[in-house]
Amino acid sequence: MISLEGADVDVVELMAWLAERGCSVVFKADGERSRGHRWMVIVSGGALGTESFFRSDEASADACLEATLAHLERVGVTPFA
Repeated sequence: MISLEGADVDVVELMAWLAERGCSVVFKADGERSRGHRWMVIVSGGALGTESFFRSDEASADACLEATLAHLERVGVTPFA
């Protein structure tokens, strides 16, 4: 569970929430990548639209989660609405 702006966000719960809306979600830690960007998240399809695709490569799991939530808010798909 990660705390963001006063709200606790569970990565698995967010992935399940997105899957219920038809999205595919990949959240990955890759030890073979450079130290700066070992974490990656991809969200596509479903509530984002069939041609929509979001990917973010970050230094931490928290940063990936923050980038994902910011993108979802920008496109009007948010679990906090």
